[in-house]
Amino acid sequence: MSGRSNHWLPRARPLPPGRGQTIAILDIGSSKICCLIARLRPQRPESELACRTHSIEVVGVGHQRATGVKRGAITDMEQAERAVRLAVDAAERMAGVTVESVLVNVSSGRLESDHYAARVTVSGDAVSDNDIHRVLEAGRTHTIQPDRVVLHSLPIAFSLDQAGGISDPRGMVGRELGIDMHLVTAQAAPVRNLVLCVERSHLHVEAVVASPYAAGLAALTADELELGSACIDMGGGTTTFGVFAYGRFVCADAIAIGGHHVTMDLARGLSTSIEAAERIKTLYGSAIGSGLDHRDMISVPLVGEGDYPGANQVPRSVVTEIIRPRVEEILELVRDRLRATPFSALAGQRAVLTGGASQLPGVTDLAERITGLQVRMGRPLGASGLPDSGRGPAFATTVGLLVYPQLAGIERHDRSGGRLGAAAAGDGYFARVGNWIRESF
Repeated sequence: MSGRSNHWLPRARPLPPGRGQTIAILDIGSSKICCLIARLRPQRPESELACRTHSIEVVGVGHQRATGVKRGAITDMEQAERAVRLAVDAAERMAGVTVESVLVNVSSGRLESDHYAARVTVSGDAVSDNDIHRVLEAGRTHTIQPDRVVLHSLPIAFSLDQAGGISDPRGMVGRELGIDMHLVTAQAAPVRNLVLCVERSHLHVEAVVASPYAAGLAALTADELELGSACIDMGGGTTTFGVFAYGRFVCADAIAIGGHHVTMDLARGLSTSIEAAERIKTLYGSAIGSGLDHRDMISVPLVGEGDYPGANQVPRSVVTEIIRPRVEEILELVRDRLRATPFSALAGQRAVLTGGASQLPGVTDLAERITGLQVRMGRPLGASGLPDSGRGPAFATTVGLLVYPQLAGIERHDRSGGRLGAAAAGDGYFARVGNWIRESF
C-alpha cells in the first residue's frame, strides 16, 4: 500500500437538506448478513433523537445466515459473496428497486482509536474560513501506519489560544487555532477484502462504518449521546464498544470474542453438534442461574447420533455453568479495555448493550456487576417498517448504518477518496467550509 490516499476509504456524502433519498446498507457479521433498503425523508430533529435530520422507513429486508465470515472478516470469498447476493436480492424484491451502492459495517481488523491535535497561527485579526481549512489540512499530516486504513476522521472540538471546547471559532479573536480529532482505523487487509466481497456482487461501497459507531447511533438517546455513555455491541464473532460524549463518538475498541464462542463452548462441553448447541443456547441459555435450574432437565443429542429425544439428559444448571465463564470473560475484557482508555470517565456511569449475544438472559445483570455501570438493553430507535425480528438489539448496527448518512457531514473527507467524498457540484469552497462547521458543531 503506497501513497497517502490508500489509507483513506470513501466517505458517504451528507444527505441533501430538505430532500428525501432511498439508500441501502449491508450488515456483514459473523452470524448474519442483512440488507436493508430504506426511504429517508426530511424531518425536524426530535428531542429524543436530536441527531436525526431524516425519518427512516424500511421498505426492503434481506437476511441470510453468514457463510464465509469469521470474526467479522471474510474467510471464504465465494461463500460470503453468495450470501451477500441472496440478502440483497431479497431486499430488492421486497422494495421493488435495484440496489447499486451500499454502506457497509466493519467489526474486524482490530479497530483502534487515535487522537491528535493540530494547530495553526491565525492569519488575521479574527478566525476566518481559511484558517479553519488550514487547521484541518494541518491535521492531515498525522502519521497513519502503513498497514491500516482510516474508517472515520471525526472532529471533537476547536480551541483558540489553548481555550478548548469551542464549537465555532469563526469571527473570534486569537493567535493560535487548534482542533482535536478522533481517527478510527482498522487493519487494511480485512477491510479491503470486505469491500472486494461487496464489489464482486456488482455493488459500489459508499462508505465503511465501524460497527460500534453505527450501533451507538441507532441505540443511544440524545441525552446518552450528550451526557456520555458506552455502547457495547456483542456480536457473533467479535465484541466492539464505543464511547460517546458531548454528542461525539470519541473512542472505539474491539475484542475477537463473541456469542459464537459461547455456542462452541456448549458444543464441546455437552458433546453435541454446533447446530444443537446454538438451539440450546437460544432456548435454555442464561448467564445467571436460578436455584431451580438443577431440576430442569434438557435433552441433548450427542454428536453423530441425530436428534433422538432422551439421548442425553442434562440439568439446565450445567448449561449455565458453561455459558457464564465465557460471558464473564467478554465483559471483563471490555471493562478492562474501557478503563484503560483516557475517555472512560466520559462514559459516565452508563452502558448500553447491543448485538445478538446481548439478548442472552442475565447478560444485562452480569454486565452491571462486572463493569460497575448502569446497563440497559439497547434497541434500534426511530426506524419504521422493520419486521418484529429486526427490532431487537441484534439489529442496532444494521439500523445505525441508515442513521450514519445523516451525520456524514461531520467527517473530515480526504480529497482523494471515493466519489461520495467529493463536494457537490456548484458548492463554493467557503460555503463548504461553513457547512462543515454547522454540520459538525
